[in-house]
Amino acid sequence: MEIRSDYLIIGSGIAGLSFALKAASVGTVTIVTKKEKMDASTNFAQGGIASVFDPDDSYDLHIADTLEAGAGLCNEEIVKLVVTNAPDMIRELISLGVNFSHDSTQADRLDLTREGGHSRRRIVHTQDLTGQEVERALLHSIEINKNIEIYENHMVIDLITASKFIKRGISINETEETCWGAYVLDISTGEVKSFLAGVTVLATGGAGKVYLYTTNPDIATGDGVAIGYRAGAKIANMEFVQFHPTCLYHPLEKNFLISESLRGEGARLIDKRGNHFMERYHPLKDLATRDIVARSIDAELKKSGDECVYLDISHRDPDFIRNRFPHIYKRCLELNIDITQEPIPVVPAAHYMCGGILTDKRGKTNINNLYALGEVACTGLHGANRLASNSLIEALVFAHCAFEDSTRLIAGKGDRRCPPAPLWDSGSATNSDESVVVSHNWDEVRRLMWNYVGIVRTDKRLTRATTRIAIIQQEIRDYYWGFTITRDLLELRNIATVAELIITSATMRKESRGLHYNLDYPDRDDTNWRHDTVI
Repeated sequence: MEIRSDYLIIGSGIAGLSFALKAASVGTVTIVTKKEKMDASTNFAQGGIASVFDPDDSYDLHIADTLEAGAGLCNEEIVKLVVTNAPDMIRELISLGVNFSHDSTQADRLDLTREGGHSRRRIVHTQDLTGQEVERALLHSIEINKNIEIYENHMVIDLITASKFIKRGISINETEETCWGAYVLDISTGEVKSFLAGVTVLATGGAGKVYLYTTNPDIATGDGVAIGYRAGAKIANMEFVQFHPTCLYHPLEKNFLISESLRGEGARLIDKRGNHFMERYHPLKDLATRDIVARSIDAELKKSGDECVYLDISHRDPDFIRNRFPHIYKRCLELNIDITQEPIPVVPAAHYMCGGILTDKRGKTNINNLYALGEVACTGLHGANRLASNSLIEALVFAHCAFEDSTRLIAGKGDRRCPPAPLWDSGSATNSDESVVVSHNWDEVRRLMWNYVGIVRTDKRLTRATTRIAIIQQEIRDYYWGFTITRDLLELRNIATVAELIITSATMRKESRGLHYNLDYPDRDDTNWRHDTVI
């Protein structure tokens, strides 16, 4: 079955949806998402969106904070592009119906909070449910747009590229690798469909599920990076995995994020005995950047043997806490933790990929007609460590840039240049009677990444991880070609690929910088390593 449109967007988070709304003004748009349309990482973002609105703030300060957090690897041109375009993107969201929180003393002013690494209050938010509100407004606009069609419960297997045509003996007038869409699994029926388009956009989000403990939803299996890599897209900076310092530690809650905004509003990290410890690690104390805070907590836990540390905001007014953080307050109370009276048990967890598919300032990859947006992309904004709340604004700005660039590919041509795609060949694959292979390898990948390629690394751990992932990859390849494709198998294939890319990148970088900390090379080495790690 073939489905054709001008634009194919893979993913239904802020990057994909904001691009889709713009693209629908010039052509037909198809959105593919592997679960329901609301199941995107954007929907789980609590903190907010960084943008200069306060008279006491400036673009130069936001740029400086971003560069400082990025530990020397940010592309300054990209940082300026994102920061200076941020306010207009916020205004666009407001025009689409996003209800941001406003200053209680001045109704026409946005309420701005502060997070770690920011020198000013510049985080635009909707209480502690910013992502959910943005996703709601974008989806409402998508649903009433006749030029956009969404396919839920559809998962991309691989991209359809010019080389696939050539391998099947089909003539196609392309001298360079070009993307014409994707093979997509209809999860509900098992049918593989060909989605063809003049422009394909990867906006699949992150890869937190490659680690045992993560703040990410279950969908975050690194699909975009993996399918892009298999198609020949360049990948960069995969060693820089951001661990959020404060994930709720509770047996009934596996990935509930405790927003950095709590620390922006005065919450303090303490140990089991009530001692504040961040002053020993950085002058900014609890408002240090995430890499520093996560490593500090990790060091405290290794030293004490405790299972968690605590985040305490109980000294603030109870009404302020309930009104400012209603979602966190409610969920913690359901777990018998009253954050207005007691500290919250927290641990670091995998949160955000600063690396990904390498793109230029327009969101273009090295494959013609293929763009990458949001967390799946490595744009140069984040460098070696993302500044808090810079991710959603990056997605918005690059969605706009990619739309402006891609219109020239669509004008008067669209997907009509592409001949019928080669049919999907299932070969001699049969239904599996050994699904335990998938579940076992899934668990092993996540455990080896947590134990060997986590917050703190060593050469010995990375060598062990390299050996193990090679064995697992071979087992997955044998299984993949022998049995019928399922969502679980595709996700396992993708997280194993992402794991291998992270391990390879971490092994290549012989220094410690930002989110990559190797005990064998504890110092930053600007002479030899102030550059991207490209695979």
